[in-house]
Amino acid sequence: MQLQIKNARWLGVLFLAAFLLYGIGRNLFENDLANKQYIGATLIVINSMVVIVIGLLLRKTIVQYSRRAGNFYLISRAIEAIGLASILLSLVAGINISLDLGYFIAMLSLGLGSIPMCYVFFKHAVIPAWLSIWGLLGYILLAFGFLLELVGIEWSMYFLILGGLWEITFSVCLIIKGSSAE
Repeated sequence: MQLQIKNARWLGVLFLAAFLLYGIGRNLFENDLANKQYIGATLIVINSMVVIVIGLLLRKTIVQYSRRAGNFYLISRAIEAIGLASILLSLVAGINISLDLGYFIAMLSLGLGSIPMCYVFFKHAVIPAWLSIWGLLGYILLAFGFLLELVGIEWSMYFLILGGLWEITFSVCLIIKGSSAE
């Protein structure tokens, strides 16, 4: 089955790249060596750009079925990009910011913005139903987990697994199956 998503293969690569860019970047950024911190900061900035590109590219597909869901998705990805990059504020002298607050806000935004996307994908059979339902459940749990983090309940790790695995599976499907729009 071909997916009904424009630029599917590129999107799949970008989704996987975002995982690596932020994961490696955050790890390097939290290092005590200045050169590793700057490499990490660079990877985090590139990740934020990738997140916005994902939002722009996927919005092209979503707005074909729901303009509101497509715009909401793009806005949520922009908020995610800003939230993930906000860790860089800790490099500025005199700014004391939690390294996790921006991440929590970013993941909450990602979850909330992706719920309508998965619903639209399910309703209009853009991707297989099982993948849409998995995404819906995964993003609901992801958003709930990071909402808990924002109120001081440290349970997000238990709630992000389903959404994280969905993104990897979705990415691989995009890369392997491509799309009928390509």
